[in-house]
Amino acid sequence: MKWSWRIGRLAGIDVYMHATFLLLLAWVGVSFYMPRGDWLDVITGIILVVAIFSIVVMHELGHALSARRYGIRTRDITLLPIGGVARLERMPDDPRQELVVALAGPAVNVALAGVLGLAILATGLPFDRGHLLRMDGSLVTQLFWVNIAMIVFNLIPAFPMDGGRVLRALMAMRMDYVTATRVAASIGQGIALVFGFIGLFGNPFLVFIALFVWMGASSEAGMVQMRSILNDVPVAHAMITDFHTLSPSDPLRRGTEAILAGFQHDFPVVDDGRLVGVVTRASMLKSLAEHGPDSLTADAMTTEFETVDPQELLDAAAMRLQASGGPSLLVMRDGRLCGILTMENVGEFMMIRLALRKSRQQSDSGGASFLDFR
Repeated sequence: MKWSWRIGRLAGIDVYMHATFLLLLAWVGVSFYMPRGDWLDVITGIILVVAIFSIVVMHELGHALSARRYGIRTRDITLLPIGGVARLERMPDDPRQELVVALAGPAVNVALAGVLGLAILATGLPFDRGHLLRMDGSLVTQLFWVNIAMIVFNLIPAFPMDGGRVLRALMAMRMDYVTATRVAASIGQGIALVFGFIGLFGNPFLVFIALFVWMGASSEAGMVQMRSILNDVPVAHAMITDFHTLSPSDPLRRGTEAILAGFQHDFPVVDDGRLVGVVTRASMLKSLAEHGPDSLTADAMTTEFETVDPQELLDAAAMRLQASGGPSLLVMRDGRLCGILTMENVGEFMMIRLALRKSRQQSDSGGASFLDFR
């Protein structure tokens, strides 16, 4: 995630802090300083926030480690002012596995609340909820109620929050996955509207949470729809096969001429039949501005690029492409470049396939097109 800094690594998973998290620390510092003007209160407040977000990291780690049991890697965990986000490569396809992964996070909070509750009983501290986020309460009591609040809040059925994923998993045991996702996303967006309305008149953080839930539900519903359309199609059926390549010794003017003459924006760089790099439109424009059109392709190309086999399924390749943040995947067959895959042509392929699917539904002829892969 952009504007994030790596602050550690747990169980082989990088943990990042988003830049906006510093705004939260500043707000907490000011809030704790204002009542009495005591810097010790500021330190107390910051310690409390750090302790709370340590619990958030453990919550996300619960999701990550349970997903690892099913062979699903977690790319990273990022701390945001509204909570944490564990970026799993994907959610399990089996609804029962998704149920386990979704409940693993709240289960961590249940365990922590149990340990903290026993500590409170052993020391004779009060369970008074009034101590929550107050300077006169014990840290143990405050963290106990933080865990209780996280359990309750995360189990609200607002997809893609934990409770929404639990709802989707339960529905997916009785209906197809796409429909279950669509219903869960609609419920999540309805709850987001409620969050947003309440937040306007009370807690502004609810507005941010509402936006996160709304956009997350829409994004994941679209992703599941995409996977349902592309999950049985190999990359070879959607890749671009009519493309230009450059050599390291070509002047960049060759690339600009190809851009103006056609639709291609990124160019594989091939040297004696061997793929050695790629020139993106952004790197080409930067090199043109700095060195002019006679600068060499080798000066603008990058040697870091993603490749894909033409027989890999298109849905998995599209997810890899989105996760990489790059403009394209280079398709390699037997060590030789045979195509390019971009999100633009994936989207065009989806639109064509959807149109053909609707046509098939409206017709009793049973005819199939060369793009109508079943």
